[in-house]
Amino acid sequence: MNVIYVLIPLAIVIIVVALALFFWAVKKNQFEDLDRQGHDILFDDDNPKQK
Repeated sequence: MNVIYVLIPLAIVIIVVALALFFWAVKKNQFEDLDRQGHDILFDDDNPKQK
């Protein structure tokens, strides 16, 4: 029963950290262009750069 006194605050701390990271990512525009990377793979250049 004593373990619940540790697990509940630990779970609350983990949730707060996860929410803080999520809002930080939204503030820094990490979710603005989700499709570009997928399109870059599909529509790659036909002529690779030569060295």
